[in-house]
Amino acid sequence: MKVSHVAFTACTLLGVSFTSSFSPISVQTKPSRGLYMAETASTNEHEPTGNQHEAISELRSKLSVTRGPDKKAITDVTMKFGGSSLANADRIHHVTELIKDQIAAGYRPRAVICSAMGKTTNGLLSAGDYALEGRVNIDALRTLHTAALDEFEISDNVRGEVMDLLKECEDMLNGVRLIQELSPKSLDQLVSYGERCSVRIVAARLNQIGVPAQAFDAWDVGMLTDSNFGDAKLLPTSEDAIRNTFQNRIDPDVVAVVTGFIGHDPEGRITTLGRGGSDLTATAIGAACGLDEIQVWKDVDGILSADPRLVPNAVPVDDVSYDEASELAYFGAQVLHPIAMQPAMKHDVPVRVKNSYNPQAEGTVIKKRLGPAPRLVTAITCKRNIQLLDIESTQMLGAYGFLANVFKDLEQHRLSVDVLASSEVSVSLTLDKKQSIEQTTEAVKKLSEYSNVKVKKDRAILTLITDVERSSEVLATAFRVFNMQNIQVEMMSQGASKVNISFVLKNNQIDDAILNLHKCFFEDKCVVAPIESDAEKIALAD
Repeated sequence: MKVSHVAFTACTLLGVSFTSSFSPISVQTKPSRGLYMAETASTNEHEPTGNQHEAISELRSKLSVTRGPDKKAITDVTMKFGGSSLANADRIHHVTELIKDQIAAGYRPRAVICSAMGKTTNGLLSAGDYALEGRVNIDALRTLHTAALDEFEISDNVRGEVMDLLKECEDMLNGVRLIQELSPKSLDQLVSYGERCSVRIVAARLNQIGVPAQAFDAWDVGMLTDSNFGDAKLLPTSEDAIRNTFQNRIDPDVVAVVTGFIGHDPEGRITTLGRGGSDLTATAIGAACGLDEIQVWKDVDGILSADPRLVPNAVPVDDVSYDEASELAYFGAQVLHPIAMQPAMKHDVPVRVKNSYNPQAEGTVIKKRLGPAPRLVTAITCKRNIQLLDIESTQMLGAYGFLANVFKDLEQHRLSVDVLASSEVSVSLTLDKKQSIEQTTEAVKKLSEYSNVKVKKDRAILTLITDVERSSEVLATAFRVFNMQNIQVEMMSQGASKVNISFVLKNNQIDDAILNLHKCFFEDKCVVAPIESDAEKIALAD
């Protein structure tokens, strides 16, 4: 919330009152003021002088950095909640009470990153499609947000902000209807309304239950991006902008409720961060501010050993490395997107995945690991419905020339390869299911000019997250399981990544393979006898 003027007393600027002079323990934070501490008007008459800036800085340096009278040690965190966690008023109430409980437990959420409520983003995308067809209707979205406002009896000023945003959204859709155009730039603005409404309701509810909070659009805390609408990347300057904002403009004892997924380009236009955008907002803020932990709240007890929808005995994993988490996400697990992991990796800030339905559970910590993994296999994941291409050269080309041509043609057709294995005159590779049929067909036609190409559809990639230095132990068990269950491995890849081994199987065999491998590596119910390690063999020989 931007203030329209700046009072020239440090007390008014910071929104604090004093029972004695500058003693940190006498500072009493007021929930509704001083949240965005250096917002100024555009007129010069209200600009603080240099002496006033110095007074503010001195006062801020004396503010307490701990909560409560007992001065408990605190853990500074960001907390991210997705759309399902904020689906309706009941879920928002649950989340805000959870935040309050976490504060009481010694955590200090410097930022809470929120997605749009429930399926709001999908609803906005559908509204855009309907507008192109000449119809404008956001009644369902208005009802969802109004219901939350009514349930909490939110103040008129916040209600007005939310209603104004929804009216602006409706006006924009009418513009789309009239001009019959929805550009990527306009689409980014359209979907932004979900997050912008969500944070205002969450912040208002936090204030109602006694947690000082203020809503922020992401660009107001420094989320600056390029102009690649729909899949924008953070600018290098964003890190300093975020750090400066939280250090100098936001009271550390006020929860900044920040929109996930969106930012501003250099021209001040709204952009979206693409897949994993809300997670990236959380990690970018946590890393830039050097916080103790980044928390991502989901509906499971952290990262599991396998997909619980398939494997009922899947178990939580205590910790994984950044590399392991990236591989899990890339090969289909519902973890942070690899791009969202980058800020945390750069600044070595741990990321904890927790369950909003079971906050007492420790969750899974994603962090830098020194030394070998504490277990043989960390997790099992898969990608379904991929295509396998077997490409064999028909010309007497050396390995360099053949592979160079293959990857040049794949690049020209914008095809992304998941897994590959190659020899001097042949290469097998997989293409993600998201690749269009037209792109794949054209690429195969081009590759066929100098090679024989076989396209095998309905395939899946099974990936074991493991330490490849122990690959012999893993493969000995895996291939005996495959043999016992008549599962045919059509391709295998290991080595490029030091934390995964991947197999390409038929789609109709992937479930059986995962279930049986999970029994071996996690449940002690293996269908084959365990392989003795070298140490065990030596012990038996003695």
